[in-house]
Amino acid sequence: MRIGGIVLKNPLILAPMAGITNLAFRLAAKRMGAGLVCSEMVSANGLVRESKRTGELLATAAAERPLSIQIFGSEPAYMAEAAALVCEAGADIVDINFGCSVKKVVKIGAGAALMREPARCRAILEAVRKRLSIPLTIKIRSGWDASGDEARLLCRIAQECGVDAVAVHPRTARQGFAGRADRSLIADLKRTLSIPVIGNGDVTTAQEALAMMGETGCDGVMIGRAAARNPWIFAQALDLLEGREERRVSLEERARLMASCLDDTAALLGERRAWPMMRSQLSAFSKGLPGAGTFREAVMRAKTVEDARSAVVLYLSRLSGEDGGGAP
Repeated sequence: MRIGGIVLKNPLILAPMAGITNLAFRLAAKRMGAGLVCSEMVSANGLVRESKRTGELLATAAAERPLSIQIFGSEPAYMAEAAALVCEAGADIVDINFGCSVKKVVKIGAGAALMREPARCRAILEAVRKRLSIPLTIKIRSGWDASGDEARLLCRIAQECGVDAVAVHPRTARQGFAGRADRSLIADLKRTLSIPVIGNGDVTTAQEALAMMGETGCDGVMIGRAAARNPWIFAQALDLLEGREERRVSLEERARLMASCLDDTAALLGERRAWPMMRSQLSAFSKGLPGAGTFREAVMRAKTVEDARSAVVLYLSRLSGEDGGGAP
């Protein structure tokens, strides 16, 4: 798959997720085979105003490239300046969020709120495109009603403004994550656009990733919430794409990934800030395994990264004794 001048090794993409897709998690997804990883949303206003916490979101490493950094905001001048800063920080692709429906984002006229303002969307895209020499992409929803008309209009504008690809989550802004994603909209946009279309939404398994491509003809698949629980989904989907049997994830693999995420997050943020973030991540990694409830309780009681590492080792050693070392 190609996005502008960037050629991806495969069409599997880690979606941007607030509070999840920091550098440590992106490195994990890359190790699992993701063809492209995306940062969590970065505030354009925060970047331009030199917010320290916002700037920390731009931390990157050579091992995760190619990297897409996603920005959000509502003012064309701020968005253009933020895009230039992101480019300087080492992004290979700049992505603009037109799909977030969280109240605090919509309240400032950003995210999905912009889908109601096509003229402002055009002004933002034109301003950003003028400042960039690297690929520009957008991530959208179907709009504020189920017709998909707002998505179709925004995609036409994006293509006219020189956007290199569009990722489509075909739920309305009002739906949030409720109901089912309407994949027919992805198929419709793929038929009408000349730029790559990336499908997103309800890809919960490796089989669903292939089904998304088969049903819609999309060029790539973006995986979000399922990857947060199971980063191995990229490796499993690659197995299917390349004609192999989908792999089972060994306990040793789980242990290595949990430990590396702990270490990478602590190195990135410091142990005091890293630990609260990793509580939810470790709990998510254990979902569906025997004794996961007991493990989550141990993780929540832990006070330090070292306590958490000990809990991981103990839990996985117990699992290994139960099933001989394999896990689904």
